[in-house]
Amino acid sequence: MPSGPFVLVDDDGPVRTFTLNEPGRRNPLSVPLRRELRAALEAAHADPTCRALVVTGAGTAFSSGGDLASMPRNDRADARDRLHLVADVISLLVEGPLPVVAAVEGAAVGAGTSLAAACDYVVAGRSARFGAIFGRIGLVADSGLHWTLPRRVGPGPARRLLLRGALVGAEEAHALGLVDELADDGGALAAAHAVAAELATAAPLALAATKRLLADPPATLADTLHAEEAVQVGLFETADFAEGNDAFFEKRRPVFRGA
Repeated sequence: MPSGPFVLVDDDGPVRTFTLNEPGRRNPLSVPLRRELRAALEAAHADPTCRALVVTGAGTAFSSGGDLASMPRNDRADARDRLHLVADVISLLVEGPLPVVAAVEGAAVGAGTSLAAACDYVVAGRSARFGAIFGRIGLVADSGLHWTLPRRVGPGPARRLLLRGALVGAEEAHALGLVDELADDGGALAAAHAVAAELATAAPLALAATKRLLADPPATLADTLHAEEAVQVGLFETADFAEGNDAFFEKRRPVFRGA
């Protein structure tokens, strides 16, 4: 196995890009990669200069999914350790305060589909492919896909994709809602950076609150109204709201500080 780094980190102003970096094997989510990605996400969420994230893959694929070559057989402890690592990664993507944009070229299959689905916004090249193909090797979908996929595409399409394990192209994935934006082949990363740069100018506290509400939605309308009220009352007291309000009346772009 290559010695790494398995995740490349690059900053462009307030946008931080993570590149899954084992292109010779189409960027499988090996244990070392999971560890590096978890550490990179933790560092980004703790860095006040970082305002938006992009996740992409090196070479011709986003990710081929789990690392079959090292998957455990008859070793429950090892299996649990691997799953706990990827659970941490998915939780950081979904529940972390920073918005995350996936840039998908080529295959994003198995846990690669799960990784993309956990991001807030997915840009895909027109030749990209997605698929919950876990059943082909006798496994069930993991990495949060039973939670993220129905929220993206609805319960009916999610059931079909999870049970049949069929590959879907970028156009169909876009029509279903798994992909948010299509780009020409080779252009997904640039398009994702444009989205991330836009998100990086938004009010960080409001974005983080929106992510929290989406990740843990209240069960009823009444609960939703109460949750929104609790968040909004706090945001009314922030410097960012004062800045946004002033900028609106002064007809200029606001400069948010996350305070």
